[in-house]
Amino acid sequence: MTWIGLSAVSALLLGFYDVAKKVAVRQNAVPVVLLISVSVGCTLWLPMILWSWVSVETVPHRLLRVDSLSLGEHGLLMAKSVLVGTSWTLAFFSLKRLPLSIAAPIRSTSPVWTIAIASLFLHERPTPTQWVGIAIVLTAFWVFSAVGLREGVKFHRDRGVAMMVAATLLGAISSIYDKFLLQTAAISPSTVQAWFSVYLVPVMIPMAVSWQQTQQKKTPFQWRPIILTICPLLLAADMVYFTALADPDALVSIVSVVRRCSVVISFLFGIRALGEANFWPKAACIVAILAGVAVLALGG
Repeated sequence: MTWIGLSAVSALLLGFYDVAKKVAVRQNAVPVVLLISVSVGCTLWLPMILWSWVSVETVPHRLLRVDSLSLGEHGLLMAKSVLVGTSWTLAFFSLKRLPLSIAAPIRSTSPVWTIAIASLFLHERPTPTQWVGIAIVLTAFWVFSAVGLREGVKFHRDRGVAMMVAATLLGAISSIYDKFLLQTAAISPSTVQAWFSVYLVPVMIPMAVSWQQTQQKKTPFQWRPIILTICPLLLAADMVYFTALADPDALVSIVSVVRRCSVVISFLFGIRALGEANFWPKAACIVAILAGVAVLALGG
């Protein structure tokens, strides 16, 4: 499968991942949901880390093999865990506050910021057509802010919107960092994913401890089985994503754009299953965002 096809599969998995997150954090304790979900990911990868350490040549598939790393390389992956952990924390709290049909489209603007950063630091130069795509996405986002006002969401002052925008910017930086890890540092996708999953646990523990000491009575934790699906869905999406980025021909800006098509699944679930309002105005904005995404992808 080509790197574009792999990016599309990743988008599908990301859509279900966003749905699982929203259902898990609704009226729930976000720090505990985060800690449980990342602990599941760590648990899934630890056996492969141990297997690779004991007998790497017997690991059945290269996508499951975890290579040995230097101390410096471990530091690089710890930095990724802090970056992504911060982004996730902001995104989860935002999802708790905002309708999914508003939060997901905000997140879908990530390719614009990824392209901007890639242009500045990786010397990737968008074509004139891609600049048109960027303009379409930004215009759709502006119109979307007007739609949000109908539901009492003021984009310029709402904390949920601010947190999702910050999470999106950090996610864009993470996309650039992923390309560095995979291509410049030459760390394999499975190794990145395995140790990143392990290091996320200590990143999330302090916030969970703080919740237990200060917020447990105010915001009690509610167990929901769907919490256990959050990390496996993301791990699957990211494994496909890392594999796409490992292709020397892959452009991080385009991979990120295709992945954000996951917004369609999130949007439809928010409208149909959660009863969120303003279907047609939001749908028009989604279509415009996806049109911009298509222009970005085809313009390359």
